[in-house]
Amino acid sequence: MASYKTPRVVSVGGTGGVQKILLGGNNPVTVQSMWKESISSLQDDFSRLDALLSRLEELRALGLDIMRFAVPDHESANALCAIASHTSMPVVADIHFDYRLALDCLKGSVSAIRINPGNIGSPDRVEAVVRAASEKGAALRIGVNSGSLPADLANSVSAGKLSRSKALCEAALREVHVCESFGFTNLVVSMKASSVQETIEANRAFALQSDIPLHVGVTEAGPLITGVVKSTLAFSALLSDGIGSTIRVSLSSSPENEVIAAREILHECGKRSGGVTLVSCPRCGREGFDVHGFMERWQNTLLSLKKNVTIAVMGCVVNGPGEASHADLGIAGGGQKVILFKHGKIMQTIDAKDADTEFRNALESL
Repeated sequence: MASYKTPRVVSVGGTGGVQKILLGGNNPVTVQSMWKESISSLQDDFSRLDALLSRLEELRALGLDIMRFAVPDHESANALCAIASHTSMPVVADIHFDYRLALDCLKGSVSAIRINPGNIGSPDRVEAVVRAASEKGAALRIGVNSGSLPADLANSVSAGKLSRSKALCEAALREVHVCESFGFTNLVVSMKASSVQETIEANRAFALQSDIPLHVGVTEAGPLITGVVKSTLAFSALLSDGIGSTIRVSLSSSPENEVIAAREILHECGKRSGGVTLVSCPRCGREGFDVHGFMERWQNTLLSLKKNVTIAVMGCVVNGPGEASHADLGIAGGGQKVILFKHGKIMQTIDAKDADTEFRNALESL
């Protein structure tokens, strides 16, 4: 069995009122997502800023630990500094091409900078970012993906002399060497491919050679279903090897779905415990209760609860409360009536039109 290195402990955040999160060692695997819209000029629009900050708190309640933002211009860098000054959640600046944008972000309370060795430029530009991050106490994430490999590695892959996974690993190790040559060690590395197997192979190869914590994810994984499938396969393989200190499920979907998918994967892989466990039936021709509609209305609220409980939403009396007898609270229906039950015992029978109100009351009593 391969002997993977135990990841060193690095810190993200911890200055300017920002929560300090430790990655690596025996610390919990954290969940990341990426903001889906432009933040350019956001600092001048207080209603947009307030809405963004409120949504960050909602995502935090769902399980988000760290949020990354694209910073393609100076306006976005200024906006991210404004965001960072108003939230305790660590935020990461995603920088491509222009190293000066990283320097702009590090003037504020931005907790980490993600740079891509394939497009950030010469070593002196990397050094400038490293020096600024060191002075600020910020972390750096070296983010390598298969679309922006250094030219020599890309040519070797094209010529069939090197696998893409090995090229990803080599590119990351090169950049690590550059950063560490400047005495900087507060590093996180990510190597992402759209292929599950290449992602697994690249991360395993790196973990054999370095103790730097890994941020794992399958890039461009696709829409909700295909993206969750790919991410689950990659994460379950790597997490079972002890590889992965922080994760992102990259979806062509909302940040909420990315966070929910990540926390559920961590839960099923035994890397996160506690919180709400949802049980719901898929629905069938016996349907007596609109499971789908009810779950759409209640999912995020339930997953945001700070309670270690199991909640069941069942479509008919066949599946509930019998099959969900372990649930701390359940709801099921038949015809115009709905039942509420706890641990298999029916507690209340109500009209279907009152289901949401009575369910809320029962939830508050848990």
